[in-house]
Amino acid sequence: MMKCGQVVYKMQNVVVCVGRHHACVYALKTGKYFHNLMERKDFETWLDNISVTFLSLTDLQKNETLDHLISLSGAVQLRHLSNNLETLLKRDFLKLLPLELSFYLLKWLDPQTLLTCCLVSKQWNKVISACTEVWQTACKNLGWQIDDSVQDSLHWKKVYLKAILRMKQLEDHEAFETSSLIGHSARVYALYYKDGLLCTVFSVDYSDELDILVSGSADFAVKVWALSAGTCLNTLTGHTEWVTKVVLQKCKVKSLLHSPGDYILLSADKYEIKIWPIGREINCKCLKTLSVSEDRSICLQPRLHFDGKYIVCSSALGLYQWDFASYDILRVIKTPEVANLALLGFGDVFALLFDNHYLYIMDLRTESLISRWPLPEYRKSKRGSSFLAGEASWLNGLDGHNDTGLVFATSMPDHSIHLVLWKEHC
Repeated sequence: MMKCGQVVYKMQNVVVCVGRHHACVYALKTGKYFHNLMERKDFETWLDNISVTFLSLTDLQKNETLDHLISLSGAVQLRHLSNNLETLLKRDFLKLLPLELSFYLLKWLDPQTLLTCCLVSKQWNKVISACTEVWQTACKNLGWQIDDSVQDSLHWKKVYLKAILRMKQLEDHEAFETSSLIGHSARVYALYYKDGLLCTVFSVDYSDELDILVSGSADFAVKVWALSAGTCLNTLTGHTEWVTKVVLQKCKVKSLLHSPGDYILLSADKYEIKIWPIGREINCKCLKTLSVSEDRSICLQPRLHFDGKYIVCSSALGLYQWDFASYDILRVIKTPEVANLALLGFGDVFALLFDNHYLYIMDLRTESLISRWPLPEYRKSKRGSSFLAGEASWLNGLDGHNDTGLVFATSMPDHSIHLVLWKEHC
């Protein structure tokens, strides 16, 4: 009968017993004990030797060895394995790694995965939220403007969450709301918007710096007015159709005909865009005339965009973009999905377009339509003066502040003005 200690292993003809200070083997055939199998020093020597042998094995042999040892283990050893394996296999690398290395690894994950990782623990949420470069890049990919002067390390994750919500609203066609302006007793023929003011006039633009206002009209002429005095300073001729759009803007590029800082006037009719130098000298001559077809077989839509660097106008073939320094056509953006799209606004990231039924947003990086908003049966105008875009800074990229206010306005058959506005952030 065994009295030496607890039975730990039983193998074929022997039973291994472990006491408090020693181990022994009981031979089943002879009934004899073999006490003090291994002293501590001998055990350490044995362990070193077996370790060297184990490391020399192949992966398959190591696995077989472990399987065999596990099969010999009792409850105490299995519990010991369970506790230690969990620590070894589930190491929190975000705690163990230097912060810079953690940031480098996090850059390889997409934002949605990172948001899921933020739920792992408070420590993970703190580290991931502070990874500024990751969230800035995610915001840029959504077409969001980045202000590098913001130093708050937790700021950009909040911005991303705001951005993803707004982009989801655009994709689901839920980013806008509508309103109406009532008060006219007769038809509204034309609308004009600038600096937060909506006016019911034809095509005009102005400069406080030059103290001039320019206007286009149905008599094929462009007039230059003294803004403060209200007197006509000059009449520019050369158009053979209604002048449906005038734009007064500072030039931002250098060419043989103009320099950065020069004021430039663009006027457009059904077929042509004319470029005029406007400054202190009011008497000016046309610098250049642009068109998309010499034989006038292709009409321009009555909308025009000019930001000092590029000129953009829509036609039946798509959106034409000219480089203002060279007057060369840079690209033609085709819109095969929807016919007869007209241009409302054009920026670095987005373009605002519309047809008879919808308002559209195009992502210019992919040249694809990403959102639309239904329009009522507004009053149609061949000259394109009865509808316009509102605030346009968001077209260069959303920033969480510029997606407010007026998006689109058009005159209605009942003499009211239909407005499309950004929904407020939740």
